[in-house]
Amino acid sequence: MSAPVTLVATGLERRYPLPRHRPWQQREAVPALRGVDLHVAPGERVGLVGTSGSGKSTLLRCLLGLESPDAGTVTVAGRPVRPGTTASLRWYRRLVQYVPQDPAGSLDPRATVRELVTVPLRALQVPGDHEAAVSTALARVGLDPELAGRRPGELSGGQAQRVALARALAPGPALLLADEPVSGLDLPVRDQVVAVLTELSTTQGLGLLLVSHDLAVVARLCDRTVVLGDGLVVEDRPTTELLTRPRHPLTRELVAAVPTLPA
Repeated sequence: MSAPVTLVATGLERRYPLPRHRPWQQREAVPALRGVDLHVAPGERVGLVGTSGSGKSTLLRCLLGLESPDAGTVTVAGRPVRPGTTASLRWYRRLVQYVPQDPAGSLDPRATVRELVTVPLRALQVPGDHEAAVSTALARVGLDPELAGRRPGELSGGQAQRVALARALAPGPALLLADEPVSGLDLPVRDQVVAVLTELSTTQGLGLLLVSHDLAVVARLCDRTVVLGDGLVVEDRPTTELLTRPRHPLTRELVAAVPTLPA
C-alpha cells in the first residue's frame, strides 16, 4: 500500500459543444460540470450518486485524468492531475486505480488470473516479485492463490468480480475509483464484494469513491455521500444523515425510489 493520500477536486467545470445546424452558426456548449468540489481522504469511503445526465461520468473522467476540465483542478497527494502520456501519468496510476462498471466483464477470457493481475504491475513498472504481489492481491480480496492458474470462465461471478478488484489492488494504490462495481450482481455476490471493500478500507486505509445508482449499496458501504444534480453538488453529508434527512428535492427523489434501506 502506498502512503495515504487525499484526492481533491476544486471548482471543476466542463462544457461540451453542441453540433452546428448551419456552418455560420456560433457553436453553443452544454455544461456538464458547474463548479464541482469533491474530496476523498485516506481510508474514507465516499458515494457519488445522481440521476442520469447529472455529470457523474464526466466528473469521473476528469478525476481519472482522461480529460481536462475547462476550469478547476484535480490533485492527488498535492500533485496536479492532467491528461498525458502513460509515462507522465504512471505516478498517478500507482496511487489511484479504477474499477470499471461490470469489472468481471473486463477480464480477458483467454488470460489466466495470474496474467490478469500481473498486467498493471508490468504496465506501471512496479518493482519487486510480481508472483508474490499476485498472491498478496488475491489474498486481500479473499481468494485462494491457487486460483491464479484458472481463466475467468472457470470462476463464479463473485470470484471473477474479486479478481477484477485484485487486479486494481495489485500495484498497491491508496485510492480506488469504482464505477458501479456491484451492478448486475445477485445479492449474495454483491454482499461479498461490499464486505471485501469495507474490510480493505477499515483495515488497510484504502480510500474509495463509489459511483453508484444503488443507494442501498451506498448506505452499507459509504461514510459520506455526494449528490450530483445538473452538474452541481447539491448535497455532501454523512451518508446516514443524508439518507434519513435528505434536504434537497433531488436527494428526496432518489431516496424515495429505494423501497427499503438497510439499517
